[in-house]
Order: sequence, then C-alpha cells, then structure tokens
Amino acid sequence: MSRVYNFSAGPAVLPEEVLNIAANELTEYKTTGQSVMEMSHRSKEYGAIISECEGLLREVMSIPDNYKVLFLQGGASSQFAMIPLNLMNKSKKADFVITGQWAKKAYQEAQRYGECKVIASSADKTFSYIPQLDETSFTKDADYFHICMNNTIYGSRFVDLPETGSVPLVADMSSCILSEPYDVSKFGIIYAGAQKNMGPAGLTVVIIREDLIGNAQDITPTMFNYKTHAENDSMYNTPPTYGIYILKLVLEWVKNKGGLEAMKAINEKKAAILYDFLDSSKMFNATVFGKDRSLMNVPFVTGNEELDSKFVTQAKAAGFINLKGHRSVGGMRASIYNAMPVEGVEKLVEFMKTFEANN
Repeated sequence: MSRVYNFSAGPAVLPEEVLNIAANELTEYKTTGQSVMEMSHRSKEYGAIISECEGLLREVMSIPDNYKVLFLQGGASSQFAMIPLNLMNKSKKADFVITGQWAKKAYQEAQRYGECKVIASSADKTFSYIPQLDETSFTKDADYFHICMNNTIYGSRFVDLPETGSVPLVADMSSCILSEPYDVSKFGIIYAGAQKNMGPAGLTVVIIREDLIGNAQDITPTMFNYKTHAENDSMYNTPPTYGIYILKLVLEWVKNKGGLEAMKAINEKKAAILYDFLDSSKMFNATVFGKDRSLMNVPFVTGNEELDSKFVTQAKAAGFINLKGHRSVGGMRASIYNAMPVEGVEKLVEFMKTFEANN
C-alpha cells in the first residue's frame, strides 16, 4: 500500500526521509546493538543524541545563549499550569489574548493561580481573525502576557507580535514552530507540543529565558518547576527519549532543506495554492481572510453539512485523509505542516476541483 496524503492536525505527517532513517535504525542505532527505545537515558550514547538535538534546535531557531531548552512531557496542556506556577510570582497578574480553544484553556487554567485579564478576544466571529490590540489596556505590572501564535483549530495566526515591554511574552507555538523564522529574543517563553511539526506525540519543548527560572510559587510540584529540569538538563526523570531522537532527525531534515527561511518559502507556496483555489471556488469557502490566515492549518466549508461529509468520505477513498474539521467547528481543515509536500496540496486542489465539478 502506498502512503496517503495525511492532513491531520496532530499527530501529523512526518518527513518520509525521517521515517526511513528511523526504520533503518529501529532495531539498532548505529553500532550500539540496541534501539534508541531501549537505551538508558543516562548512557553515553543517549547523552550524545539529546545533546545533538538541543544543539540543532539552537542552531536552526537561532536561540540566544541566555535561553534554556527543556525537553518535557505532559503536552502543551501541562504548560497551561506550569507557566503561571513559575511566572505568577510578583504581581500575580497575567494578560491573555483569546484567539481559540487553546488560548482559552491556558487562560482558564491560569485563573487558578492569579488574576487573569482578557485583553482581546475573537470569539465573536468564531475565532476567525486576530483582534486588534490596544496597548494602553495591557497590565503594566503583569507577570506575563500569553498568546497562541497559530490557532490549529480555527486557522488564524499572529503576524505582528504585541509590544509588551518588560512583561515577558509567552507563546504557544505548538502548530507553527519550525515553520518559519521567529526572533526568540522577543519571547520570555516559547512552548510547543511536538506532534505537529517536530515529531511524535509525547514530547513537549520549552524555550525559556534564564531569568524566568527559579522563582516558582511555593505550591509548585517538583516536576512542574522549570528549575528542576533546567538544573538537570531535562534529565531529572526519564525524558521522552524516542521523541527527542525523532526531533533530532527532523531538525537535520530542516537544516538540510535550507533551514527556516526555506521552510517559510515552501509553506507560503503551499498555503497560496490552497487559498487561491478556495478564493476562486464556487463551492468551497475559506473561513479566515487577510493577513491572519495560517500557513499551517486551513479550515474551509461548503456551507452544506451533507456535502461536507460527502467530500471528506470521498477524499479519504482517494487517499487524502484527516480532512474533517475539528468537532467544535465542523467543515474541513487541511493541516499542511512542513512535512506535507507541495505535491500533496496540488493533488488535493485537483481533487477538490473534480469534486466541485461533479457536485
């Protein structure tokens, strides 16, 4: 059986080159006589893997020296608690922009630990845009300012970052990390679940400025304290070893493709192919417009639930899988992460044109 075109929002498609290397090394990594899955995380062999992975991430993302890279577990959702537990330590205040389900969940969780303010929300139009921000409304003494950089479910993204001054900007980049260059120095914390653009589910990457480590609230569990993991080089307990190994392979792939500038160019090309068709179609309609459109997640609808269902069913039969929209939105969604080839998007558009002509 040939591989399908997988448009899943996550766990998502991985580069075939990466999968082939992992397959070849599955039973024996290099000349170690063992699989990476079997290795002690304390071994010299595994130490080299995690060290290379961090080095590659720092190189590819141009991470400054005054930032720690942490390889954690618990998904991005654990960060919704971990961030306020570690950062809500002065004014016990934080600002949030609510642009989708994940931003909302981060806000709701943080309310357990301090005073949270919604600066702006796009809930009035089903999170189909990024709201304009009034900087005069920002909490000047907030412990942090939180955004979700790219909204996986609703297909919108921040193009312009809020100017938060001395307040640390915290960004959930789960669905856009490695898709284009970002100036890491503009953020206090960047966090991301790996299962969209970095590797398999089970690994969470946190990039944190060093001055934000070491002031956790007294109630913070040991495993939720960034200091615990920073002081132990992500080895306080057994890290998600195989996920880190796959991330290393993905980073090698990204580097060999030309780095994040090259990723951005390819991702813009893929997104343009799909959006251009949606904007010209008489049947399919995009749900996000203007500069806020995501390069990674493209939701679209026909306006008819039966037709949507028919499209998803026929698309799956034709080898285009996981196009059903999130249950909270309906319709369809094509997630076109780094590993989705241009050819996959071109063939999807061909299929959509045929479906439109036949229906």
